[in-house]
Amino acid sequence: MEFRVERHALADAVAWAARTLPSRPALPVLAGMLVEVTAEGTLTLAGFDYEVSTKVRTEADVAEPGRVLVPGRLLSEIVRNLPAEPVDVALKGSEVVVRCGSAEFGLQVMPVEDYPTLPDVPDRAGTVSGDVFAEAVGQVTPAAGRDDTLPMLTGVRVDFDGGVLRMACTDRYRIAARELPWSPDQEGFTAGVVVPARTLADVAKAIRPGDEVSLSLTGITDSLIGISMGGRSMTTRLLDDQFINYRSRLTGDWTSTAKVQTAPFVEAIKRVALVTERSTPVRLAFGGGQVQIRAAAGDAARANETMPAELSGPEIDIAFSPQYLLDGLNGVHSRYARLECTGPTKAALLTGIPDPENEDEALDENGDTGFRYLAMPVRLSG
Repeated sequence: MEFRVERHALADAVAWAARTLPSRPALPVLAGMLVEVTAEGTLTLAGFDYEVSTKVRTEADVAEPGRVLVPGRLLSEIVRNLPAEPVDVALKGSEVVVRCGSAEFGLQVMPVEDYPTLPDVPDRAGTVSGDVFAEAVGQVTPAAGRDDTLPMLTGVRVDFDGGVLRMACTDRYRIAARELPWSPDQEGFTAGVVVPARTLADVAKAIRPGDEVSLSLTGITDSLIGISMGGRSMTTRLLDDQFINYRSRLTGDWTSTAKVQTAPFVEAIKRVALVTERSTPVRLAFGGGQVQIRAAAGDAARANETMPAELSGPEIDIAFSPQYLLDGLNGVHSRYARLECTGPTKAALLTGIPDPENEDEALDENGDTGFRYLAMPVRLSG
């Protein structure tokens, strides 16, 4: 095996393939990265840990086709630190030699015959704008649970319903949901799956501006989802598709509705939260054309700040975990945010208010921007 490739292209490819490499592999070969070049000038890199696979293709000048397995994390570190010059890679005996400028590295090959067969990307179900998809994933995944003993809560529920794609996460104390348009390959296509949130969030961060994302699904017997864009693809096994009926909880008859400017509200909460400890809530009191934001850590410290706010309905006095509140507000990408509630002990709904001057802002049937965040308040003691 021998080929030459541009350093930037190789660095991007290696970084993508290395995303699935386990830090403590169950088998030594799973720490390897599969490197394959063809006589047609295609370089393919892949990683696999039996749950998630990544694969990327790029162009290379191939002198001799071949296939090897090398230590993946070490290759990633090496390539990331190479100078901005073409990279020559060649198999010499039991060593893969990487040369770039005056730098040279030798990596011992791993037994490629022991490497598991990578799963094929399933049949394509449709496509979605990469920018919108990445935004939606970033909005909902902060609400996913972290307890692996409750797998359902660690996933993103993804529902395909005709031309609408819905995502939702919950950790039992909050629900984050987003609705967005997509283009199914088959009219009227419907499906519902639960995708590991950490995997989906990691993939979304790697989506480049302007990418079109292809989503692929297998049948029930071999439950995989595939995500592909720009020569890169990944597959991941799905979680059990049981999930709460979250959509029914995102509607209600709210007695009070408050409207605030999102960015100043976020900054004020961050300042007040400086005095909080782990279990200390931030208290919001809406009334008289303003919201009072306050918190206290016993007798040690306190903070208080007010800012303008519009309120319709009875005055609100409600408290939240500051991080939960900020996670929801960080998902509101519009100038104004709306908080709806029915009392200090009932779940409150946070949404974005569309900016009439922004013609590109997508709205759902409820008149908001498609993002909905329901959070349980902290019970006030006085």
